[in-house]
Amino acid sequence: MIKYILRRLLLLIPILLAVTFIVFSLLQMTPGDPAKLILGEHANAERIEALRKEMGLDQPFIVQYFMFVKNLVLKFDIGNSYITRKPVATEIMSAFPSTLKLAFSAILVAIGVGIPIGVISAIKQYSVFDNIVMFFGLVGISMPVFWLGLLLITLFSVQLKILPSSGFSSFSHMILPAFTVGAQSVAIVARMTRSSMLEVIRQDYIRTIRAKGQKESAIILFHALRNALLPIITVIGLQFGSLLSGAVMCETIFSIPGVGRLMVEAVKSRDYPIVLGGVLFIAFGFSLVNLFIDILYGFVDPKIRSQYK
Repeated sequence: MIKYILRRLLLLIPILLAVTFIVFSLLQMTPGDPAKLILGEHANAERIEALRKEMGLDQPFIVQYFMFVKNLVLKFDIGNSYITRKPVATEIMSAFPSTLKLAFSAILVAIGVGIPIGVISAIKQYSVFDNIVMFFGLVGISMPVFWLGLLLITLFSVQLKILPSSGFSSFSHMILPAFTVGAQSVAIVARMTRSSMLEVIRQDYIRTIRAKGQKESAIILFHALRNALLPIITVIGLQFGSLLSGAVMCETIFSIPGVGRLMVEAVKSRDYPIVLGGVLFIAFGFSLVNLFIDILYGFVDPKIRSQYK
């Protein structure tokens, strides 16, 4: 298992390099001059050129990329923000707790709601409950986050006035953003749970356990659900990894100072180091989540755990 973990961690290096190269290339092709944006439209050409030289923007693309990778590998330095002049790592880490809190609360909603209704839907296949769950599951997957967020704000903040429409400092502030971001994950987890449970409960060993007189609740919880967990865990891991990207629209709508909103503001101001550092941070976090899910497989399924011995 240790060798497997180390091998996966080493594979992160080419992945992160590829991500940085692609994003770096796209940012270079983006129209606009960061120096001109910082100094303003009325700054003279000498000041703009001096600032471009100070920030290294006068160098060729490959030189700029090489210097970035060199600082990242040798000094773990992503660079400084063009706007605030603060280290990019500091800016991202100050915003990351809000993003992590949002992602964690949303995935808890997905697990707490999606798995139970998926299990019940599988047990009562083609019933009224199953049809309603599948209908709302399709709606949840299809509805854009920004539209659902605006609807929830209109209902619970403007009309009923029971929940705040912005901020992320207390439990009441977390409810609307968590359900806004988690709605799509609830639908995906519920549909995967239903599909996986239907496959398991039709197996011969489930019929054998029923024939032995085991309680139906014990069969579902301790035999069927446990063996159906692998694809569910995969989906939950992928959803959590995507939520770590900042749920950009949700953070913007609810004024949450997270990584996604920070990157949106950086794109508007052509703050390339923030954008590059944010993408690198998200890619690293997503890869670590996938690694954690792979390791978790070994604890859920003894057959997978035996392969690492």
